[in-house]
Amino acid sequence: MLTPFAEDGSVDMDALDALTEWYIKCGVSGLFSVCLSSEMYDLTDDERLGIAKRVSERTDRRVPVFASGTFGGTPEKQSDFIRRIADTGVDGVVVIASQMTGKDEDESVWQSNVERVLDHTNDVRLGLYECPRPYHRILSADALSWCAQSGRFDFIKDTSCHQDSIRSKIEVTRNTSLRFYDACAATLLVTLNAGGDGFCGIAANFYADLYVWLCLNFDTDSEMAGELHRFLSVAERAIGVGYPSAAKLFLNRAGLPVRPACRASSVEFTERDLRILADLEGLVHDWRLRIKSPLK
Repeated sequence: MLTPFAEDGSVDMDALDALTEWYIKCGVSGLFSVCLSSEMYDLTDDERLGIAKRVSERTDRRVPVFASGTFGGTPEKQSDFIRRIADTGVDGVVVIASQMTGKDEDESVWQSNVERVLDHTNDVRLGLYECPRPYHRILSADALSWCAQSGRFDFIKDTSCHQDSIRSKIEVTRNTSLRFYDACAATLLVTLNAGGDGFCGIAANFYADLYVWLCLNFDTDSEMAGELHRFLSVAERAIGVGYPSAAKLFLNRAGLPVRPACRASSVEFTERDLRILADLEGLVHDWRLRIKSPLK
């Protein structure tokens, strides 16, 4: 999810409500609030808690809500904040993989620290996120298997963008509670055909409904799914310019009360940038008509 900001720089809770409704109308199967797209590292603890609570209340159990809960410090300190996030009413709390150990420490240290988190968070349901900040830690299939076998994790947001890694990770999560979501549009069909569970990436902040259709129909309408996937794969390159401000601007132009203001970065869009966004809007509109999207 994105985080809308008001003119005074505060979190715009009314716009957050509207944004939550937009995702649900698109047909998403869950919401990941307080993530990198939410500008989580530029939020205070109180804002992180407030956003998680507001989204959870707004969804009213229509879809599950997860929010990140690990922002540095000892495993015990991070466990304390996990419990605070859990108390907001979310369905689970996300463990950021790169916050569990230093960049140069091996996976045995990572696993030991995560085990301490499990010991200190009782029965809180958890997720995993291979977030590229503060550094990019990609989990091995062995580490993911250990997480899956713990029975505490409900999903991973995989950012490896590597089909062999994706296939091996999906294999070790079979018959467990852990679901596999790909963050990369280019490898999504590989993920779905290998038995993965869906998509969790930045492009869903532009046109989540297209990804919903692809995930639901990739095996029953493979020809159109392949064509749509090719569009999504190429379009992902275009949406990275000025993100996440570009996503907020795209939604604002579609009528949502979301300002393009961001804390994480300041972007001034050129005429060329705006033309590309306008062309993307046209292509997305055409696709929405083809798949009979609820947003057409």
